[in-house]
Amino acid sequence: MKPLSLSLSLFALLLATTSLHAETAREIAAKFETQKIEAINAYLEANPEAEDIDAALSILVGANMSMGKFEPLPDLLEKRYDLQPKGPGANLQVIMQEIARPMIESSILADQRDKAKAFITRVKTDFGGNPQISGILDQWGAELYLPNVGDTMEFAFTDTKGNEVDLAEMRDKVILVDFWATWCGPCVAELPHLLETYAKYKDKGFEIVGISLDDNVDTLNAFVEQNKMTWPQYFDGKAWGNEIAQKYGISAIPATFLVGKDGKIVASSLRGNALEQAVEKALAAE
Repeated sequence: MKPLSLSLSLFALLLATTSLHAETAREIAAKFETQKIEAINAYLEANPEAEDIDAALSILVGANMSMGKFEPLPDLLEKRYDLQPKGPGANLQVIMQEIARPMIESSILADQRDKAKAFITRVKTDFGGNPQISGILDQWGAELYLPNVGDTMEFAFTDTKGNEVDLAEMRDKVILVDFWATWCGPCVAELPHLLETYAKYKDKGFEIVGISLDDNVDTLNAFVEQNKMTWPQYFDGKAWGNEIAQKYGISAIPATFLVGKDGKIVASSLRGNALEQAVEKALAAE
């Protein structure tokens, strides 16, 4: 069996002899990362029983991540997890920070959420439902359960002004569902963009539905009136326990979901100018 260091000598030679006349530094880096991936995959294929497989997989994870290639990461990280001790000798730093966390993040980016959900269940089982590990995994994995593009959002409520609001009856509109609160600095910072986009497109079929995580309705009403937020607001006084927020797994705000005319989410986490661009595109869609 060839040690990993010897196999990488070929990679080093490639780096030394590769022309550095790419147009940008990013292109140079990408070329080298591609060569690194090819060299490590060749090493693993030639040495399936190598003692340093975990190190090789870690290198592959880093190389793919640096290139923004998220699709291979969940499988690579799961293979790393397979190699880790699960009993008293488990290295929780490696399992949680080097494997579990990037597994969750890459699964979201690669649209492989079900794989990450199954992984979380597996880790919890392997560690006997350890409350600390389970709590951390639930916190990191909360975004896995958020509505995704293509999902349908359905809810109805009586807003703070006594008006009935039902998303199912608004299918002819493009709707921004905005989870927010008056005490949320980033939410308030985004408000000028909401107001500008609403003023520009409200007469063209655009609507905003606010889901407030405030716990004081007087504070909410005063803020809404002062800032001329004329769209409907849902308030139940439960703050983070807000029933609609709980239904959709909201654990951080602002959280925004743009719902198209067919009732399905077309975009999420829209900030700044991206909001207006997404609204304009959704209104133009047939």
